[in-house]
Amino acid sequence: MSTIRINGMTITAGRNITVNGNRVFVDGKDVTPNAKEIKIEVSGDVERLEADACNSISVTGNAGNIATQSGDVNVCGNVGGSVQTMSGDVDCGPVSGSVSSMSGNIRQGRF
Repeated sequence: MSTIRINGMTITAGRNITVNGNRVFVDGKDVTPNAKEIKIEVSGDVERLEADACNSISVTGNAGNIATQSGDVNVCGNVGGSVQTMSGDVDCGPVSGSVSSMSGNIRQGRF
């Protein structure tokens, strides 16, 4: 089971994370922190993580697909799908799909 930390708040269950507007949902449940900046850390695996805006996304395990409009993405494990960010750096292990960033650096396969 993965552990998800959002701005320091720990959630011990969840496979899908979505940030829409300023609301954060884990498996459909609203877990929005009381802060303007959003930092998402997953210790373990995550199937899907989508954020329209966040400061950073960090996954210590494997990931399915990750997409964000803004924010840095760091995945220590493999990515079974794709990684996308419009504005942010991407640093990840091997990716089965594609990796893209409109304005940021991409470092792939380093772990």
